[in-house]
Amino acid sequence: MRTWQKVVLAVVVIYAALCGAAYEAMRQPPERFGAIMKHVPDVAFIVLPFEPLWFHARAGHLQVGDRAPGFALPTEDQKQTVQLAAFRGSEPVVLVFGSYT
Repeated sequence: MRTWQKVVLAVVVIYAALCGAAYEAMRQPPERFGAIMKHVPDVAFIVLPFEPLWFHARAGHLQVGDRAPGFALPTEDQKQTVQLAAFRGSEPVVLVFGSYT
């Protein structure tokens, strides 16, 4: 095998390994993902296909019509906790995730 072929093969193997590592990091809980990503150099965001990896790693398995996963969140004043399950069957609930700032 020629030297340039070995170099190309090595680059492809390293690239695939880095994509796999990024994908595995994206499947971790947010705290762990953040701890990993703070060590990633900026050039990786240019070289690796982060957006497709992210959408695949975080896609989930919910389908239209599935029940929303249960969760509990503190109220704005931090004095109570609201659980989604408390509203099940009593009234419609609309979940809006985003930022208005």
